[in-house]
Amino acid sequence: MPQLDKDSEEIKRIDNALSEWRQGDVALGEHWFTHIADPSRALTTESGQAEGGLQAITSEVEGLIVITQSCDIVRSSTKRPFLEVSPLVKVAPLSLKQIEKGLRPAYAFVPATADADLVADLDRVMTVEKAVVGTWKRTQGCKTDAEVRNFAQALARKRARFAFPDEFTQFVSGLQSRLREKYDKFTEEGNALRALSEIRVRAAPSWDATDVELFFWFIRDETDPSLQRNFWIPLLESWLKLIPAKGRFTRVDGAVTFLEDLTAKDYVESEPLDLDYLSSRDN
Repeated sequence: MPQLDKDSEEIKRIDNALSEWRQGDVALGEHWFTHIADPSRALTTESGQAEGGLQAITSEVEGLIVITQSCDIVRSSTKRPFLEVSPLVKVAPLSLKQIEKGLRPAYAFVPATADADLVADLDRVMTVEKAVVGTWKRTQGCKTDAEVRNFAQALARKRARFAFPDEFTQFVSGLQSRLREKYDKFTEEGNALRALSEIRVRAAPSWDATDVELFFWFIRDETDPSLQRNFWIPLLESWLKLIPAKGRFTRVDGAVTFLEDLTAKDYVESEPLDLDYLSSRDN
């Protein structure tokens, strides 16, 4: 394990500087991000070319956000000398809403920067010494327990997404396309989609079974009770028509419900759908 070769006063200074930092805190004054790249690829042209081999590319970003767990941030820099950070990037207002609802797991919603349409780009991660982070100006990223929990869940979802079978991703592609197409429309269906907090699917008896029964939960946002039950019935029927039973998926059902109406068993045995990574190797 790496150890910092610094005197005790310097270590104390670094640890004190990091004592208030938490996972999800941001540094809006830091506008650089470095990654290792192949200089022959067009992706690196903004930073110039090299004659050969790999190259460290530094690009300009909107800021940086700490994604290391809080318990490791505040541990002594002699034991945990490094932190992980991701860049903040600007997204369209509609994408911001999708990210806030967890539909775009490549990104994480950051309450402190939402007004500027800035989110964490979780596809990119950089390691920085605590001594460097200690010189940054800290902006608290998450202020409530719920915000802290939601950010941690976004990080977990990025790393722990379920690997759906390829035939399922093809099977559900019609529904996914419909969600993408209608989400930003100012129609009844668009309003309904934006009023969902999550979509989950359960396979019974298992994803590997010869005959599989699927059940889709379209989970409503409890903070948006404006749409009545009768409003959802024709929408649910239209969504289920996009995923008729086929092949080894012998039965498909669904329901529009609130999270509190799911049993713990329903929740843990189901998987969330998203708009970013519901894809197969063929895609």
